[in-house]
Amino acid sequence: MPTRPLGRTGVNVSLVGLGGYHMAVPKDEQESIRLVRFALDHGINFLDNCWDYHDGKSEERMGKALQEGYRQKAFLMTKLDGRTRASAEAQLEQSLRRLRTDVIDLVQMHEIIRMSDPEQIYGPGGAMEALVAAKKAGKIRFIGFTGHKDPDIHLAMLQMAERQGIPLDTVQMPLNVMDPHYRSFEKKVLPVLTERGIGVLGMKPFASGEIMKTGAVTATDCLHYPMSLPTSVVITGCDTMGVLKQALKAAYTFQPLSSERVSAILARTAELGATGKHEQFKTSERFDGTTKNPHWLTTAEV
Repeated sequence: MPTRPLGRTGVNVSLVGLGGYHMAVPKDEQESIRLVRFALDHGINFLDNCWDYHDGKSEERMGKALQEGYRQKAFLMTKLDGRTRASAEAQLEQSLRRLRTDVIDLVQMHEIIRMSDPEQIYGPGGAMEALVAAKKAGKIRFIGFTGHKDPDIHLAMLQMAERQGIPLDTVQMPLNVMDPHYRSFEKKVLPVLTERGIGVLGMKPFASGEIMKTGAVTATDCLHYPMSLPTSVVITGCDTMGVLKQALKAAYTFQPLSSERVSAILARTAELGATGKHEQFKTSERFDGTTKNPHWLTTAEV
């Protein structure tokens, strides 16, 4: 399994990461545990999760999977929705209990999808106060944020972090073969992250399955494209053993795509990607969990 530096953290992470939402899709909890342990046994060390996934079941299942010696194999990340210090503190304590750990390697503010989010998080009594305090207390090691809506919102969050003097360790964002053609995180945000030494967490390589429906590219293309960017890890959802093995094979066989190959992929996806039709997380509220559940921003009730 190839590994890469996680920005300036001094930690190396696996080229491919296991998505936390899809991991808990199987009805059988034991199958979820098997997926996590198979991933760890085969070189994946980056585990993604979120406080709200499946009403907490994703964290609960991952916590069970990390027993019996598996915790030390994992770089464990989860996300919080709370925008206030109180809600973020409460959600973090729930995540620690569910994940059955004293320390979470990386905690990220989830769904930075509104221009008002940076001010709320960094303002007086905001969630960043909780994360900074938790880091000082040794409950978390690193701090980052995620979002899938608009690169300009990511840039606003980065600017706020710089103004407040609270450096971010990681940023998670969509990076896929459609992204360069519409509201591109690759074009607008990626250069800023690499310049500042911030770890780049690529997500949605298949755009929630929409890219494969077009028939324009192969599954391997979908993974190798973001792997060819200066990403630290490419996080992908794996709800079956077959999909997990596909992701592992893509990582094991990875060679950076040639410029000719990249040009060919972008030519095939240019028209398809021009309007964001196949990246609905950018163009609709379909994937906006905190929009559908606004109470997640201020409470610890899922």
